[in-house]
Amino acid sequence: MKNILKKSNQKASSNNLELVVIPRNAPDGLRVWAQWYFDHAVTTTERSQKEQHRDIDLFLRFMELTEKTDARQKWTPRLSEAFKSHLKNALLEDGSRQWSDRTINRVIAHLKTFSKWVHGLRPFLLDNPMAKIKAIPVTNSLEIERALTASERRRMLDAADLLLQTGGLSKSRRRYAGEKARPRRKGYRPYRNRAIIYTLIETGMRRRAVTSINLVDVDYEKRKITVEEKGGIRHAYQISKEGVAAILDFVKNEWDADNDKWQSPALFLSTYTNPHGNGRLTVKVINQVWDDVCKVAGVEGKTPHSARHAMGRYIIEKTGNVAAVQRQLGHKNAAYSLQYARITDEELNVVLDER
Repeated sequence: MKNILKKSNQKASSNNLELVVIPRNAPDGLRVWAQWYFDHAVTTTERSQKEQHRDIDLFLRFMELTEKTDARQKWTPRLSEAFKSHLKNALLEDGSRQWSDRTINRVIAHLKTFSKWVHGLRPFLLDNPMAKIKAIPVTNSLEIERALTASERRRMLDAADLLLQTGGLSKSRRRYAGEKARPRRKGYRPYRNRAIIYTLIETGMRRRAVTSINLVDVDYEKRKITVEEKGGIRHAYQISKEGVAAILDFVKNEWDADNDKWQSPALFLSTYTNPHGNGRLTVKVINQVWDDVCKVAGVEGKTPHSARHAMGRYIIEKTGNVAAVQRQLGHKNAAYSLQYARITDEELNVVLDER
């Protein structure tokens, strides 16, 4: 084995390299190699590294189950293909697929990077085991058809506005039959939840990014929210006047009460009654807020990511400019933005029926 690995420091100059000595008699198992990989080669954000850890560990557990070992030379192209087939065919108890095509492609991408790094230091006998493994072709039409429609968007925003009046109220009508208004449960945050919905719909921001927004990230005058996205890259989203107003209402009415406990830079905070966490909301809470508003709005089968697709469709319909979509949604590859210029099956049917 080569006894020196090089790790470049992305935050320093390209000439600043850290030399790491690896013992020649070290074990040749892939779990050891994975540890070296993360210690000496991976320089992405902590969040990204956790995702890579999960994906590589998923393969290693499959290998240990099928091959009864994690020996490096047992990793062959055929084993990689078997793992890909395993991911494609794995089902949950309800019969649905355990991993989507996009998730499988992400796992494949992480394994390709890992295997290439290992192969460069100590070549596999049968060549790089991931070199010829191809990603699964993913069609974009299904994703676009999951976008919020204009009607659903209006209903979602109306339901979000209604939270200020009815959100979090006790559901026991009998218990409070003689009172003018039912009490709101302790810790419920109608202004916060309303602002979350507006942020998702009026920016097209990913739900993970919503949890990463800090109070100082919001520029009310320029109507811009700058937030850390996937890969640690900061991206600026424009937001509508209504969206900015919803955030400002939340900050004025609720933010201080919870920040007195958490002393956190986060914009969207957990309620002070929450005994756990660090104050910053999780993706799970964002999903819960979204699902609650969907029930009130009568919107079914749509996720927070549906708001992102809706933003892409809206911009392309208004401007016809793919670059405008790319700028708002922060796509590195314009091909992702180009998908919003495609027509859905329903729209195509309407066109054909109008002849």
